[in-house]
Amino acid sequence: MRANSLMLLLASAALAAGCGGKPAPEEPAPQPTPAAAPAPAPAPADDSAERDRLDRERLAREAEERAKAVAADLAMMINFDYDQATVRQTDQATLDRKAAVLAANPNVKLQISGHADERGSDEYNLALGNRRAAAAKRYLENKGIDGSRLDVVSYGEERPLNPGHDEAAYAQNRRDEFQVTAGGDNLVAPQ
Repeated sequence: MRANSLMLLLASAALAAGCGGKPAPEEPAPQPTPAAAPAPAPAPADDSAERDRLDRERLAREAEERAKAVAADLAMMINFDYDQATVRQTDQATLDRKAAVLAANPNVKLQISGHADERGSDEYNLALGNRRAAAAKRYLENKGIDGSRLDVVSYGEERPLNPGHDEAAYAQNRRDEFQVTAGGDNLVAPQ
């Protein structure tokens, strides 16, 4: 038995020597292969610059709309009763808006043209148109507008708004028209 034991002992020693008694070296963990770096995300558009541009455009459109509304207030006509040159109560609000616009725009000048219907002589209608334009001018002056900014002209029956020959046409033709003659650029609304 001794020979068997010796063999066993020799086989164990050979096995131990073959292994070297050291653990096998560890393989390094595989390193990921460097992939191409992802392209940087595009820089976000400068939102504040775009917002500013849109705000400027919006403000410009709003200013243009306000200027159109102000110009429309200045251009609005008033009408008169038959053979009268007194500003009607219903037209006083229109003249009040004009006075406010004129006060807010001190460089604006208006021409007020008086008109009449076709009834009456040419001379009478020219004089009536003049009285009507003068009545609107006086009203605006009483609201604090300098009279030098308001020119008066009469066209009598020469420029009918409605060419008809009935009361509806006559009522439209008895009017004052208002035209901006200076300072109409960049109108501002009254505060």
